[in-house]
Amino acid sequence: MMGRENTPQSSLFYTGINLDKRVRSDHVLRKVARLVEFDFVYGEVKESYGYNGNVSVPPPMILKLMLLLVLYNVRSERELMATLPERLDWLWFLGLELDSEIPDHSVLSKARRRWGVELFRSFFERIVWQCVQSGLVDGRKLFCDSSLVEADASCNSVLDMQGLKRYLNPAYRELEARLEEREQKEKEQPKDDPPASTPRQNMVNQRFTSSTDPDASVVRKGQGKPKLYYQTHRGIDAAYGVITATVIGPGDENEAHRLGGLLQDHLAHTQRSAEVVVADSKYGTTANFLECYDRGIAAHIPVLKQTQDKQERRREIFPESLFVYSPQTDTYTCPAGQTLRRRKYWNTRKAFEYVTARGVCRQCPLRIQCTRSQSAGRTLKRHERQEILDNLRAQAQSRPAKRDIRIRQHFMECSFAQAKRFGFKRARWRGQWRVQIQDYLIAVVQNLQLLIARGWPKPRAAVAARTNATLGFGILDSFALQQATWVQMA
Repeated sequence: MMGRENTPQSSLFYTGINLDKRVRSDHVLRKVARLVEFDFVYGEVKESYGYNGNVSVPPPMILKLMLLLVLYNVRSERELMATLPERLDWLWFLGLELDSEIPDHSVLSKARRRWGVELFRSFFERIVWQCVQSGLVDGRKLFCDSSLVEADASCNSVLDMQGLKRYLNPAYRELEARLEEREQKEKEQPKDDPPASTPRQNMVNQRFTSSTDPDASVVRKGQGKPKLYYQTHRGIDAAYGVITATVIGPGDENEAHRLGGLLQDHLAHTQRSAEVVVADSKYGTTANFLECYDRGIAAHIPVLKQTQDKQERRREIFPESLFVYSPQTDTYTCPAGQTLRRRKYWNTRKAFEYVTARGVCRQCPLRIQCTRSQSAGRTLKRHERQEILDNLRAQAQSRPAKRDIRIRQHFMECSFAQAKRFGFKRARWRGQWRVQIQDYLIAVVQNLQLLIARGWPKPRAAVAARTNATLGFGILDSFALQQATWVQMA
């Protein structure tokens, strides 16, 4: 006999309902709950709460809500709270019941403002250390790269600050006086104090700023239109792909300046110093090569200058490799046979400048292949530690280095592509410190993926047994395993 649907009737009372029985045993949130100890939040944020007044939402529940926001890539906090009563697995994960009161969405934004970045940095560091204890971090080889994150602001909000001066002249003078007073106070601070913010070299972003998100930078990506961006910088361990260091900066900054910080964070979070660092040519600056040398780290990084020499505007110009240096006379000999002698020392670059005698380059038949300058001749700069640099650059051209560079390309693309599932490509919130919180949460989720996909703690010898030749290729299988493990979230 065919059954028919009964008219739904709301029950006055629900008895015998146990949410624990409604969530399957292999649910991803069960695995997260077993892996992560959220009670650490109490100790981290206790100074942010008073001793009397209204009782707040428990801090661990707030952190879990933010984790759900990223894990399921929920569009907004309002939507998260609206969906929460409909999801039994979320209610179970948060320790709520069917008839529990749902917190207001503003609780999350207030908590972020009250807690700041430090709580989320601590959360990220704890998950990284769990990966270390589980044998998922080898620590010897570190891959580094950066990616742009679109800011939560429209280009229509960009203002020309120079144009505003005419209309805001009285207020501008008052603001200028305040800024001068602030700069004077900063000059009086001890020199050991870090600067309040990273100085921007991009003149466009010194003139134009967004009224919606002033921390974002105007950047043109490829051939598209300029947009407002932040830039995330990542360091990833080569064993299983654990993110050991991540930081958010302005979209227009030079990513080469972040390499030293990533190496330091990798050491602080894993208690293991990298022996090899692998990055693309944007990191291949003189300063980075020498810093790696001073740290005892092999730099498998393409040389930035050699990459620039291959560009079309420099392709027909003689590279520096065609100029022969003589240690006995401290001179260079150019392809035309002329001599370049030391002229002066550049303190900012820690390098000596070499030039020919006046008028020699102007009469040279090879001038068009040597320089584009219409008035001056060809100049060369030799670093005061040039011999060390030459050895480091030769090491960067070795076969193991080229193999690592190829592996890094696929390795980092996999990591950033996975992060897109969790809202990586666009900022949820405004302000650099808020985007940094989002970045930490995404990194936590990706590292939890690895902890779940690779199982529970295992002997570290299992990681140590992996040779350098297989470190990079094994990660592709690791990403495939994570993808299959987390399909159940949908």
